[in-house]
Amino acid sequence: MRKILIPTDFSENALNAIHYALELFKYEISVFYFMHAYQDDIYINEALLTRETLSRATKIVSDQSKKQLEDLIKDIRKQHPNPRFTYRMVSSNNVLVDEADKIVENENIDIIVMGTKGKSNHKKLTFGSHTLQVLKYVECPVLAIPSNYKYIQPKHAVFPTNYLIPYKRRELKLVCEMLAPFRTKIDVIYVSKSKKLSMRQEDNKSFIEETLCKNETNFITVNRKRITEAINSYISDNGVDMLIMVNTRHSHLENILFQSPIDEISLNIGIPFLALQNIERRH
Repeated sequence: MRKILIPTDFSENALNAIHYALELFKYEISVFYFMHAYQDDIYINEALLTRETLSRATKIVSDQSKKQLEDLIKDIRKQHPNPRFTYRMVSSNNVLVDEADKIVENENIDIIVMGTKGKSNHKKLTFGSHTLQVLKYVECPVLAIPSNYKYIQPKHAVFPTNYLIPYKRRELKLVCEMLAPFRTKIDVIYVSKSKKLSMRQEDNKSFIEETLCKNETNFITVNRKRITEAINSYISDNGVDMLIMVNTRHSHLENILFQSPIDEISLNIGIPFLALQNIERRH
């Protein structure tokens, strides 16, 4: 059974990500956890709050959160009737990243699906602040859906890697099972001036090949210096509709997320983006 966590702020971007997830996992028996963490909404006008009004504001925001989640699930049941799906709602007086982390741990979540941005929808940013926090700090694969990206079956995914890290079977298995029903072609690209791999790289490459066995997988070396330029060019030149990267120490994605100021991230993502977190969790 697939366990999917979907944080929502009830924005158009969040709703768009929900519809994408419901289509992507329609062939799997799945439990969807729709989560609204509303602590920020309570303190939005902190200067006006007193102890007395804080209690009242908390009750109002809490009731509204539960009602919006109930309405959301009611609408989803109408629009996406699927006997394979079970829905659970989580309304929490917490900040999003902490609540997501808690649910991932307690429920052994397989994947988080969310919009690349929420209500703010800042045009210059690749990721909104909440999505960036989840990508950086929550130990779970994250599938981020860009604003206004309309669902199409993923037919061509690209997976840039340097083959330097040992992959986690659970996460590659997730990729395989998620994309196998759509017969998605996966291009694993190695950005380097040299085609020669070390013994460790060869072993990690073989592990990918074995674990993604249900999918057509191509291994390609791209002769470029700049990683992000190579990825962006490959996506635009090859009609790619999903980008997969691993977020761990010494990976391409770590360099992009952690070493760039938030507003200067140079990876220009206009397609669904799956970040594998490559961490040890229960199997």
